[in-house]
Formats: sequence, structure tokens, C-alpha cells
Amino acid sequence: MAERAALLSAPRRTFVPDRARTLVLCIAFAGALGAIVVAGMMVEPVAMTSDLAQKNLPPSWAHPFGTDQLGRDMLCRTLAGLSLSIVVGLVAAVASALIAVVLGAVAALGGRRADDAVSLLIDLMMGIPHIVLLLLISFALGKGFWGVTIGVALTHWPNLARVMRAEMLQCKQAPYVEAARKLGVGAVRIAWHHMVPYILPQLVVGLVLLFPHAILHEAAITFLGFGLSPEQPAIGIILSESMAYLSSGMWWLAILPGVALVVVVMAFDAVGHGLRRLVDPAHAQD
Repeated sequence: MAERAALLSAPRRTFVPDRARTLVLCIAFAGALGAIVVAGMMVEPVAMTSDLAQKNLPPSWAHPFGTDQLGRDMLCRTLAGLSLSIVVGLVAAVASALIAVVLGAVAALGGRRADDAVSLLIDLMMGIPHIVLLLLISFALGKGFWGVTIGVALTHWPNLARVMRAEMLQCKQAPYVEAARKLGVGAVRIAWHHMVPYILPQLVVGLVLLFPHAILHEAAITFLGFGLSPEQPAIGIILSESMAYLSSGMWWLAILPGVALVVVVMAFDAVGHGLRRLVDPAHAQD
């Protein structure tokens, strides 16, 4: 009996601290990302200021990321670029999540034909390389902040929409949803009052996990010249400009901003997987 009691109590002693540790890490990462956004907005005027007397300086205490060919501080430019990328990723991810929820609700409550149409649309979108579609949408909308944001939002929803559709179809079979339908409650009200609260944990996790893809693809199309304006201190612009100076030995122009971008993407990914462990029992011990 004593051994059985010990076995039953052991998971509780390990599981609770793991959940608490995961929650603390998620909050810490989210706070760090918020600090990057605020810092980037604060240093943006400095990031745009040129000083030819300080051009092409390697990393030092005065300029930890060095300076570029116009004497602009690369640390300030990197922070401003990351801040802009995070804002683009946030807006695009929220828009993509809303599209996924709407399509999931249409598939669950619109009948067999609506479900088939949504499934066909998801399969069609997943069959197109979304980086190509993103380039076309951004170019058609005139590039810039809104061109990139709308392009990312319109190309990153299919995976989350598939999850939302499956969750809402499962929720549709719940007794309280069946009772609401028999009482004549409208589809929109059922979706808002019953289905959205049911899928909210999965939606939050999916929303956070959209951020890394949105940020990387924003940087990628900006690097190719189809994204943000060259006047903005975007990471893609920084990396694109640095290509002309790598052969001159100015490695810091590309390496340090690139590493900073990877660290931010990994932080978003860590927050997303941490939230998944918190809200999904199937991944609690991952």
C-alpha cells in the first residue's frame, strides 16, 4: 500500500513544478519580447541618424553591434527592425487566427457543402507555396507595411484553420450545442458563446506559433525587395544591405542582426510550445 501511495503521489510532485516553471518561462519570454518592441520604438530616431565620422566601425563597447556604411548604430537599427517585425507578426497572426476561426465556424455550422468548401479551400492554400503567394500579394498591394502584413495574414491561416475546423466539429457534437440548436439559437450566437470558449486554448497556442513564421517570412520578402520600404530599419533591409559589404570583412552587419532575429524567433517558438504544454494534457510531459 505504501508503494502504491508513493507511485500515485509522485506525478503530482513533479507535474506541478513543471507547469509553474513553464508558466514562468512563458511570462519571461513574453516580457522580453515586449521590452524589445518598446526599446525598438524608443531608439528608432537614433537608428535613422547617420554619422559619417563613425562609419564601418567593428563591434565595441560604444557600439556593441558596430556601425554601418553611414555610421548608423547597428544595435539600434537591429532593435528597431525587430520591433517592426514583431508588430507585423502580431497584426498578421491575429488576422490569420480570425480567418481560421471564421472558416472553422463556417465548416462546423454551415452544413456538409460548407464543410466541403472550407476543406477544399484549405487544401488548395496548403498546396501553393505560401512564400510565392506572399510575394505576389505584397507586390500587388504596393509592398510596404500593409502590403506585407496583409500578405502574411492571407497566407498563414490554413494549418490553424484545419485545427479550428476539427475542434469545432467536435464541439458541435456536445450536448449543450445540440440543445442550443434545438432551441432555435442562431449559428453566430452558438459559435460565439459556445464554440469560441471551447477552442480558445488551442487558438491562443496557434496564434503564438504563427508569430515565428510571420516574422521570418516578413524578413525574407523584405530581403528580396518585396517587403518593407528601404527607408525603414527592418531586419530584411539590414541583411540585404549587408550583402554588399561582407566581402570587405564587415561581418557584423549581417551576423549580429541575423543572430538577433533567430533568437527572437526561438523565443516565440518557446512561448508557443510552453503554452501548448500548459493547455493540452497530451503534451504536458513533452
